[in-house]
Amino acid sequence: MMTSTTLAIGTSAGTLAATIVSWLLLGALTTYGLVHHRQVFAWMKKIRTKDEDNAAYDDPDKWLADLYKAQCRRAQKPCYAEDLDDIFEIGNMLRGVADHIEAIRAELTKVVERVDIYLTTALPEPPATLKVTLPEHRTLLVKAMKQEAARAELAWAIITAQQKIKSLRSS
Repeated sequence: MMTSTTLAIGTSAGTLAATIVSWLLLGALTTYGLVHHRQVFAWMKKIRTKDEDNAAYDDPDKWLADLYKAQCRRAQKPCYAEDLDDIFEIGNMLRGVADHIEAIRAELTKVVERVDIYLTTALPEPPATLKVTLPEHRTLLVKAMKQEAARAELAWAIITAQQKIKSLRSS
């Protein structure tokens, strides 16, 4: 038969073993929790960095959309210099940020170049007289066609820049 001393030793050994197992289990759970939290914080940091990077594209993307609308309003319509003020303004805003956003610098620079080319095609002020000679009419017609070609190239550059921003945001 067991004596009370043997029973006490067996009970305290069982309690000690249960305590050790519970401490080991608690240590494993704590380690797992720390590893999991480290992964979650790394993921959150990555998401925050991506959001900050995407925020840098907000203004240029909006300006490109405004520029696209402005040039669409002038499609197949000869324009004078005063008609192109909003395109000039948006072009200057894009010129200001083009050098500061490395990922889309080339596309924005191309858009700014196309804006400058388009602005140089502005027709001269209409003559004070209503009568225009045939050679003057032909000259104005050629200038208007060059203006439309420059507008189409500007539209293409804008679309290319917008696609680049969209691809950068989704990656």
